[in-house]
Amino acid sequence: MSAKKLLVAALSSIALAAPLDGTMEERAAVAGSPTTKAPATAVLAARATASWSGNPFSGVNMWANSFYASEVSASAVPTLGAGAEAVAKVPSFMWLDTRDKVDMMASTLKDIQAANAGASTPNAGIFVVYDLPDRDCAAAASNGEYSIADGGVDKYKAYIDAIVEQANAYPDIRLLLVIEPDSLANMVTNINVPKCANAQAAYMECTQYAIENLNLPNVAMYLDAGHAGWLGWPANLTPAASLFAQLYNATGSPAALRGLATNVANYNAWEISSCPSYTQGNENCDESKYVNAIAPLLKSAGWDAHFITDTSRNGKQPTSQQQWGDWCNVIDAGFGARPSAETGSDLLDAFVWIKPGGECDGTSNTTATRYDYHCGLSDALQPAPEAGSWFEAYFEQLYKNANPAFQ
Repeated sequence: MSAKKLLVAALSSIALAAPLDGTMEERAAVAGSPTTKAPATAVLAARATASWSGNPFSGVNMWANSFYASEVSASAVPTLGAGAEAVAKVPSFMWLDTRDKVDMMASTLKDIQAANAGASTPNAGIFVVYDLPDRDCAAAASNGEYSIADGGVDKYKAYIDAIVEQANAYPDIRLLLVIEPDSLANMVTNINVPKCANAQAAYMECTQYAIENLNLPNVAMYLDAGHAGWLGWPANLTPAASLFAQLYNATGSPAALRGLATNVANYNAWEISSCPSYTQGNENCDESKYVNAIAPLLKSAGWDAHFITDTSRNGKQPTSQQQWGDWCNVIDAGFGARPSAETGSDLLDAFVWIKPGGECDGTSNTTATRYDYHCGLSDALQPAPEAGSWFEAYFEQLYKNANPAFQ
């Protein structure tokens, strides 16, 4: 039996965990004559490979991409003034949520390479791989471009091949990747949702393909692992750790698969002194507790995983969530701790901004094809545009409630 089939079979044997209440980013000179171009292979050979060991966030600066900066400059600065420009300088991950975005990745890597030519500390590219077929299987707000029924698995593999091509074209740039937010967590808690059950084999095949092909010397990957209010429940911890470890082992314990990303596009504190009421008695009520609870389970299953945690929207604590599973455009959120590899935890590689602040979670328009009821709840800011679109009112809220403040 193939590793892929073994993985799917093992996944099917995991007991269904208790479902959530409310489901749930210097080209070296090459010698040659003035009239003769050096071969491309010679150019690649002349660049030092941006390999890493230990914490891949150490020894590099995360890159603040020009796409997000342009969103802030065009929409927020005219409203809030020059102070908002400081947000554009904070490195946020670029989401490769369509095949076309890979072309934007290429231009970003070109920018990084130019900046690195004169940099004492090299810059690293930070990206989210996010284009699974039948994406967002337990919700609707972020449904993607590929359908399993319409050759989505093969199209996804071509999408991954395009990312691999960029990684190989720029071996001198370290790439820090988050792999497919929500997908594996849905396989733990939402397999009772028909769309998720139908997507299970495709998710596993596609994720395994991504891991195996992106296992490159200049790449470090983190699988998305939900958050404390999703997989941090005692009933979910063991099946979640089992799934992640099975995937790690089935792909041959790849060196580039460093660990897990938590709290992506969510609101939980890294550490909180008192568990808020909406955490409903879960002792793992912040991301630190969740990470420290799941890490030993992963290690016992053969994976000494490390973590990164998204702090882009956790600056205001406790949050204004009515339920812990409320995820869409939650009111009164604020920008949190700035990205840094100085975390004070041996398990945590970095605080990061994975969710670009101001990009919408989902529309509140009940007639829209991608409407999800979470985006119409009383704790969701409204009216809201489509997922991924600029949401100026939400940016202004994040800016006003930022901790530490930008002003």
